[in-house]
Amino acid sequence: MIPAWVETAAVALLVLGAACAVYMAWQMLRHPPKMAVMRFVWPLCALFAGPLLIWFYHRFAGPGSKDAPFAAKVAKGTLHCGAGCSLADLVCENLAHYVPGVLAYFGLGTIFSTEIFAAWTLDYVFALLTGIVFQYFAIAPMRDLSVGEGIKAAAKADVLSLTSWQVGMYGFMGLAHFAFFPALFGKTVDAGSPVFWAAMQFAMLAGFATAYLPNWLLIRSGLKEEM
Repeated sequence: MIPAWVETAAVALLVLGAACAVYMAWQMLRHPPKMAVMRFVWPLCALFAGPLLIWFYHRFAGPGSKDAPFAAKVAKGTLHCGAGCSLADLVCENLAHYVPGVLAYFGLGTIFSTEIFAAWTLDYVFALLTGIVFQYFAIAPMRDLSVGEGIKAAAKADVLSLTSWQVGMYGFMGLAHFAFFPALFGKTVDAGSPVFWAAMQFAMLAGFATAYLPNWLLIRSGLKEEM
């Protein structure tokens, strides 16, 4: 059984993330960023990074901020990837929980005997597609590319970035699902519980950590644009 205080703490973290996302959405309305896709990136990333994201935005991206060092530009590029992952996980984890039959199309019962691996496959496919769309609207306008060229460039920029993010995210959630939750609560926790989503906030931070270096290399090589 999950202790009441753990549920309360999880809800508090989720409310804080939602409040920070609303604040960032308000900032986007007041001060629209030059790169239109970033209007979605900042609020989506605030869902898991909360006050830390708000501090980073005002320090390195908001009105009156000074020129960001390269390390901060890499962080913004990494957050760009994280926004696609966040959106995909919100949609796919809820879909897998409330419409579990969809997992049969992603290997459950044929390739996988455990739902979590089929859900991760669903997450990855949707996140990759979402990430390519996000990258397209970052890269194509800046390079004045055609639709086909833009999609190709976006795919080159996103596959390594997103995959490296998912490594950290899946790694943390795998530990939570198979070790932490059973050890602490005597059971696994699914997307119907606020504890799951609070854990996902930390998993997203782990994803940022594993995606940072690949994004550094992608931006240095010119495959991905500076944010």
